Parts: sequence; C-alpha cells; structure tokens
Amino acid sequence: MFSSTLANNRGNSAASAQLVTPTRFVWPYGGRRVFLSGSFTRWTEHVPMSPLEGCPSVFQVICNLTPGYHQYKFYVDGEWRHDEHQPFVNGNGGVMNTILITLPDMVPTGFSPSNMDVDDFSQQMDSIPRMSAVDLEMSRHRISVLLSTRTAYELLPESGKVIALDVNLPVKQAFHILYEQGIPLAPLWDFGKGQFVGVLGPLDFILILKELGTHGSNLTEEELETHTIAAWKEGKAHISRQYDGTGRPYPRPLVQVGPYDNLKDVAMKILQNKVAAVPVIYSSLQDESYPQLLHLASLSGILKCICRYFRHSSSSLPILQQPICSIPLGTWVPRIGESSSKPLATLRPHASLGSALSLLVQAEVSAIPVVDDNDSLIDIYSRSDITALAKDKAYAQIHLDDMTVHQALQLGQDASPPYGMFNGQRCQMCLRSDSLGKVIERLANPGVRRLVIVEAGSKRVEGIISLSDVFKFLIGL
Repeated sequence: MFSSTLANNRGNSAASAQLVTPTRFVWPYGGRRVFLSGSFTRWTEHVPMSPLEGCPSVFQVICNLTPGYHQYKFYVDGEWRHDEHQPFVNGNGGVMNTILITLPDMVPTGFSPSNMDVDDFSQQMDSIPRMSAVDLEMSRHRISVLLSTRTAYELLPESGKVIALDVNLPVKQAFHILYEQGIPLAPLWDFGKGQFVGVLGPLDFILILKELGTHGSNLTEEELETHTIAAWKEGKAHISRQYDGTGRPYPRPLVQVGPYDNLKDVAMKILQNKVAAVPVIYSSLQDESYPQLLHLASLSGILKCICRYFRHSSSSLPILQQPICSIPLGTWVPRIGESSSKPLATLRPHASLGSALSLLVQAEVSAIPVVDDNDSLIDIYSRSDITALAKDKAYAQIHLDDMTVHQALQLGQDASPPYGMFNGQRCQMCLRSDSLGKVIERLANPGVRRLVIVEAGSKRVEGIISLSDVFKFLIGL
C-alpha cells in the first residue's frame, strides 16, 4: 500500500526511479504499535514499523525515498510523535514534524542533512553531556543506602525449590541432574562433615571435558561412572591452573551468605569471588540441627529489588536517565583509533567448541557473542550451555576440536534450559542509545545475565553489558 503511493509520487519516471534511496527510519522510544507517515506518503498512508528482534522497544522500517525535502512523524499507540533528537520544523497548525533531506544541494538555510540511520542517532547520543560527579555520587549513595538496609531474606521467593548435590555422587550423574533440572549450578553437601562445602557449576564441566580430551589424561569417560564430585574437587587444583593460568588455591572455601546479611554485602561477595550465585544458608547456634539451604542469591535478584524500590521514584536516580553510550559501562568494540584494555571476545559459528571453552575460561567471562563475517549477532555461547552436552552422554561421543560452536548450539536448542532463555529468546539485545534504567529493567528479568549491544537493523555487535558490569558501576568498584 505504501509502495504504490510512493510510486505515484515518483510519477513512474524511470529517471527518478534510479535516484530512489532506501532510507531506514527508527523509533527507539517504545510503544505497542508504531506507524510512519510523512509528506512522501501525502500524510494519508500509515506505514507499519516492526520491533527489532531482541529490542522490543525499538521499531524500524526501510522506505524508498525520492530526492528532496521530506517531513515525517510517528504514530505511536494512537498519538502523533516526533523525534526530538532529530532536526524538526513547525508544520501546518504549529505541529512539529521531523525533517529529512536526501540531497545536500537541497538543504534549506539553517538546516543540515539528516539521515535516520542508527549510526547518526548514536553519534548524537555520544554528544550528550556526561552526568555531573554530584549526580553520580548521589545516585550511588541512594542505591548503597537501599542495599545496606535490605537483607538476603527478601530475595527468597514465596515458593520454589533449591537443589543440593551429595559430594559422593558420581560426576556424570551430577551433570545429568543439572541438565534434567534445568539449573546451571548446585551447592554441594557433605554428610560426613554435616555442612555445605562447595558448588558444582559449568566451569567444573568445562574443565572435565577438556581433561577428557587431553592426551595422557588420568580421567577417562568410563571413570566418570564412579569418579565422585569429592574426588574431582580434590584433583581440580592442577587442572584449573593449567587451563586458566591463575594461581588461586583449591579447594577454595565455600562462598555463602546468611538470610540476614545485607544485600550490599551479598553483591560484594558475588563480585569479589567472580561467582554467578551464592547459597543463602541458615545456621542456628542454639541447636545442633543441620544448616538449611534457603536460596541461591544472584545479582539478578538484587537488581530486581532495586527496580522495584525505585520504579515510582526514578527521578531520584538521575543516573538511570543516561544513555549507556555516555557512561563507562560494559565492554565495547573499540572504534578506529581507540584502544581497549579489555577487548570484546567474539566467536565465529565454525570455531571449534574446544577453542570456545578455552576462551570462556581464559577471558573469565560467562558468555561470548557468536557473529557472522560482518560481525552481526547470530547467537551467544555461555558457560551454562555446556550442560546440554550431558544429554544422552553427548560428551562421550564428541571431540572438542571437531565439534563447531554452531553444532554445539544446535545440540543445546533441544534442551532449551530455562536459565538460558527469556521470552523464548536466548540473545537479549539493546542499543547504545538505551538508557541505563531500561538496561537495568531488562537485566532484572530471570534468565538474563547480559545484554549484547547491537546496531539497529544490521545487528552488528558493538559491545556487551553484564550484570556484574552494572553492579560494579552502581556500587563504584
């Protein structure tokens, strides 16, 4: 319907058709239904705009425009809106209309050419003045006060389950349990000591798989039938140092919190120990009963408390209004001429699973974006995805250097673990122009541990923001 109207505007001229320019229009401010209308549709046609995959608050559409001077507006949920970040003029009746000029020699006096591509929008966002040090410290102080006065007890859900594993379970059986229950990690219980002694998680499985594939390994697939978690933990020190190059001693003491520890201390323990979650354990000195495992506290749960508390008073946190491109947050792909102290790791789909696992351990990250030859986002491979290899003993039939990341992801699609997805999507994305408040709200959802920053339309990866990145910034680490 829109294309036929545009054809009439062009007068069906072959010469004009050659000058038609595909132009991307973007509305990055949310809504349920968004349409585009303008002088190029004679203001009679409403062109529907589609939400960007992974970024439901960003709508876009590509239209073929003839050379000239155009005005347009967005029809958002029944209301006319214009983009205040783009040049605009007063239309008929004092209505604000955004302008677009497709040829430089047709620019009216007082205006400069504007292209509604996301790159230009991002450059404008980069020019936004940085927040003052006073506003930053005020926001951090208010968050600190909140976290210091709330306890881990408030993170406990009204109902749910927490799974613990006996240290005498065979390693193979333990990972089948993690896979079947759809959980990335579980606390370890030692009946002999009568206490929780550690956590079994994806890093253990990664190191075990790499050890199985090592020539001359002392651990064979058959031994996994009887090799216990306790035996694995005892022999982990040498293997861990071999693969991650750290000198951290093993076994490390269990990182845990009590139900009445304040949320700031809980967050600090998670960040300082570089763990995904910490067990909330209740122990009573008045009786000799076993300690009780109440919950697994994570940064996601703490972030949800922050969102709930400030939802109706977001103005008291000026920092939430800032676009993420204007604050030191996350890991970004360096621009030309820039240097990056922490480069953003990415994977190609044909890379070997072995190289992906090594990168996860060495880079000390929880996930790596998978991109195509144009650096556009295809998928993401995370530490928790490794648990899918427990299905049907898949790890016993593969060689890490022979299986590609793409094949491993296909294997994991059948499993679809709940901790790796939100709203049916594995890759959660955002734009560099999104506000910190919007990013925080999305990271507070269950199963979302990081957002990949992409360019609208092309989905070219520009960076990544994790839960730990957000907390380090909010707390001031």
